Amino acid sequence: MKHCDTRNKPVYVILNGSNLLEEPELDEHSYIPGQPFLFSIGVMQRKKNYHVLFPLLQEKKMELVIAGRPDDSQYLQFLRRKSWEMGVEKKVRILGRITEKEKSWYFNHCRAFAFPSVSEGFGLPVVEAMSCGKPLFLSGLTALPEIGGDVSFYFNDFNPLHMQQVFDAGMLSYKTEDMAVKIRERSSHFCWHRAARQYLEVYRSLY
Repeated sequence: MKHCDTRNKPVYVILNGSNLLEEPELDEHSYIPGQPFLFSIGVMQRKKNYHVLFPLLQEKKMELVIAGRPDDSQYLQFLRRKSWEMGVEKKVRILGRITEKEKSWYFNHCRAFAFPSVSEGFGLPVVEAMSCGKPLFLSGLTALPEIGGDVSFYFNDFNPLHMQQVFDAGMLSYKTEDMAVKIRERSSHFCWHRAARQYLEVYRSLY
């Protein structure tokens, strides 16, 4: 509330919930990665910052699968050009829109979830990835640290060397500390029933 004058009125923070993922399923037209893959999903806009993930692919046998509504055609062209310039064009798969069942499959089968966005009001995909117990690699900006908490790994900047170090250290910690259970437990904090109950309590307090 640093820049907002609330005139001493109470401020309530109520976290969004997350719907349960559907049963994971691909159909005959769905893309199936041929090797371990990072997954990211969101509207195709420059603020999502997907291109900073490309250096992670250069020295690893790993793909990057990106799904989401292609709102910004210029950024989409930039992604394709950038992947070609970095020599990872065969490791980057941009899917566009996908079904709920496909989304669930990619969340459940990815090696890790990556979300380097520079501007998020919440970050629902982070919670969806949490519910699958996946390693989470997030930007340290805006709302993401509040959502990811202490079960996520953060890119403090987008320098390729720093990101590589965060990724390698994070994957090691995930395996050695058996973090999947802890990650799933955090996802339970983002519940629509809890949010509805908290909203109701606020409304009742006004009368």
